[in-house]
Amino acid sequence: MIEKLIANIEKTKAPIVVGLDPMLSYIPEYITEKAFEEYGETLEGAAEAVWQYNKGIIDEIYDVAPAVKPQIAMYEQFGIPGLKVFEKTVAYCKEKGMVVIGDIKRGDIGSTSAAYANAHIGKIHVGSKSIVPFGEDIVTVNPYLGSDGVNPFLKVCKEENKGVFILVKTSNPSSGEFQDRIIDGRPLYEWVAEKVNEWGQDLCKGDYCEVGAVAGATYPEVGKTLRKLMPKSYILVPGYGAQGGKGKDLVHFFNPDGLGAIVNSSRGIITAYKQAGYEEFSDKDFGAAARKAVKVMQEDIAGALGWL
Repeated sequence: MIEKLIANIEKTKAPIVVGLDPMLSYIPEYITEKAFEEYGETLEGAAEAVWQYNKGIIDEIYDVAPAVKPQIAMYEQFGIPGLKVFEKTVAYCKEKGMVVIGDIKRGDIGSTSAAYANAHIGKIHVGSKSIVPFGEDIVTVNPYLGSDGVNPFLKVCKEENKGVFILVKTSNPSSGEFQDRIIDGRPLYEWVAEKVNEWGQDLCKGDYCEVGAVAGATYPEVGKTLRKLMPKSYILVPGYGAQGGKGKDLVHFFNPDGLGAIVNSSRGIITAYKQAGYEEFSDKDFGAAARKAVKVMQEDIAGALGWL
């Protein structure tokens, strides 16, 4: 799957993933009002508004952004109707040729971890049939339980040609409470990075492996170290835009070939129509505003990497 991601990045010239993390407060009122008229002020109504919002964004960005990253919690909050929209969103993005990174951050052991992997990047056997439940291409995984929690995902990756991004150094302010703790003279995140590199050895195709890492743009000084520890791992970099990351912060997450990293922006893109600098867009043009935000981000990153 990493080969498809790289192909999409090279095609769009944008190492960008758009976080589809919808909240009702993000959605234009005319969309929510129409959904509530049809389904009432219910979970079904909220889910329908989310679907129409997602679809409007996807239709505008699919040819300029190589990947999307729906955060499953934003759909789970609307119960079963929300999960149905998550499933529809994944399928729709794949129809458009985008790589879908399911931001699920799952991590458990044994049969539980295997069930998570089968649900999101694998298949489930029902009688004589094998059925794909959600069908993402790549998922995020929490490694806190060690290899017991990660190995079931690696098994499915190998079987289904899928990928994982392992949490290494996250973008949130309190990440250092655990991740920066010094263990045998080095921060914990470095030990995790080394393990990510090890986990990827049997899942490498060409220059990059199917096992990547998550490392936040809010800690740019970490990028150089992680790049050395994981030379063949793609790095998913959250924290751009709304969390403060800029293109200049990202250089060390990339390899000299200009590949090796993909940068996420969520609110900075999907709520662009509400932001300063996008006043020419009305709420009915929220998708077009998102497209412009992708292009602005692309120029910022390309400039930092010397692509311009």
